[in-house]
Amino acid sequence: MKETLQALLEASFDSLVSQQIIPADAPRRIQVDRTKDKSHGDFATNLALMLAKPAGRKPRELAQLIVDNLPENQSITRLEIAGPGFINFFMDDAARFAAVREALTNTAAFCSPDVGAGEKVLLEYVSANPTGPMHVGHGRGAAYGSALANLLAATGYRVHREYYINDAGRQADVLAVSVYLRYLEACGETVAIPSRGYPGDYVRECGANLFHSVGRQYYHPFSAVTAGLPEDPDSDDDGAKMARERYLDALIDKVRNLLGDGYRAVQDFGLKTQLDAIHGTLEAFNVEFDQWFSERSLEQSGAIEKAIDRLRERRHVYQQDGAVWLRTSDLGDEKDRVLIRDNGLHTYFAADVAYHLDKLNRGYENLIDVWGADHHGYIARVRAAIEALTGKGDLFHVALIQFVTLSSGRMGKRSGNFVTLAQLIEEVGNDATRFFYLTRSPEQHLEFDIDLARSQSADNPVYYLQYAHARVCSMQRELDQRGLSYDQEAGLQALSSLPEPNAEDLAKRLGAWPEAVASAARNRAPHQLTYALRDLAQEFHTWYNGNKVLVEDDNLRNGRLALAIAVKNIIANGLGLLGVSAPEQM
Repeated sequence: MKETLQALLEASFDSLVSQQIIPADAPRRIQVDRTKDKSHGDFATNLALMLAKPAGRKPRELAQLIVDNLPENQSITRLEIAGPGFINFFMDDAARFAAVREALTNTAAFCSPDVGAGEKVLLEYVSANPTGPMHVGHGRGAAYGSALANLLAATGYRVHREYYINDAGRQADVLAVSVYLRYLEACGETVAIPSRGYPGDYVRECGANLFHSVGRQYYHPFSAVTAGLPEDPDSDDDGAKMARERYLDALIDKVRNLLGDGYRAVQDFGLKTQLDAIHGTLEAFNVEFDQWFSERSLEQSGAIEKAIDRLRERRHVYQQDGAVWLRTSDLGDEKDRVLIRDNGLHTYFAADVAYHLDKLNRGYENLIDVWGADHHGYIARVRAAIEALTGKGDLFHVALIQFVTLSSGRMGKRSGNFVTLAQLIEEVGNDATRFFYLTRSPEQHLEFDIDLARSQSADNPVYYLQYAHARVCSMQRELDQRGLSYDQEAGLQALSSLPEPNAEDLAKRLGAWPEAVASAARNRAPHQLTYALRDLAQEFHTWYNGNKVLVEDDNLRNGRLALAIAVKNIIANGLGLLGVSAPEQM
């Protein structure tokens, strides 16, 4: 109904422009809102207040002209000009309960406002480095990205879901040597894990599995591996930190030289092991991707060199101190960034530049990356690079995911002491994990209350919602058991005669659902759906607890069942967008 009123006001606007009452260049900000006070009607608009100045008329005078030029509509029973110039709309019974009919007879269309109009979006999310298990911080980005993809796809966008695999560069090398040392340990060697290596039990297990797979094929004594390497100091001063990195670089070079072609095989074994684990965790978490994009493929195809050459052609690149730099400071970044180090190796940034150029070359009109909050400083340089390459930096958007803390447990990949996403899912379940991740804006810090997520009470928001859905399903099953029937059309006709006043409030809440979906999509804010769903469930439980549904009176039973089933359909739709199940019994 809100869209109908907006269309009527558009027509009135056009009529007043043709009469030269409103200037043709006046802003078309036509806003229709649901009223909070029933005495003010069902909907209201402040259009006259917005147009009074450009029209050079008093708001109430202009409001009357807007009303006079509105096309007729049988759903509007009364129009009222109130206060300084608001226009209030009073609707008939059919219009007030129209959302119930739509939620019952045309659920998919009702819940899918066309916001995107076919725009192509590439949404990249999670992209956790395949150097260890996914922790609870990754889980929040996974839940957000997955829900956002569902939301955008439901509102008219053509969405491509992508995971960027960091399977090249130094971190992949650190994983390779960490796995190799654990492999030597499985061969019977006593080894020392470098202070900047990966020490977790998952690496020990991976090294042992490598030994069981290939035997002693890659064996070298640990003393031969470390011979001639610099010191790996234990202290934390700046000099020691640099020395630890030098030791790790030297260890990587030594292992690569000792193993030859076997080095890549060890690295691939470690990467595949971790990627298989990530695949399994995400599958259990109901998170899917259309494509897993390999960073290594950018190197192999020459895409990184081509991107840098293109930047050279556009005169955005210069050489200094043996390195190749991009003039990102000319395009909004705080300083210039290195593309190729003085040792001839490209940086992670260079690969990211090539990757985002590849995205645009594939024809996507909107690039959305979901990153951890600690990557905030990286946004300006990537946007600057896209602008330098294509002039389309405004197509690049980043959603930053703030950190997660648990009511118990700590994280920290390098220390080997962290809570994995798989452990959290096992602890509280997939549905509660996803929903709790989505209860707050991604820009806000999230404290995950494990005890609340496990509870089966009205205080647990996901349980509260699923219980509402299951309640209606239970009523539908009970119909046959009690020898009762349900007639949907009769129920729709009976809605306006329901004696309880909060039936209309519940219908009004249903009518607001498409608006909530549209707003969440425009703002890339799936958490808004959790608020709207909880409000709907609260309204439903209040109504249900005060009104018996399965009564003998056919009119009353059909009307209340129609309302209840409409609520069930919307809750199922909303939970589906969030990636949460809607159980039929609990």
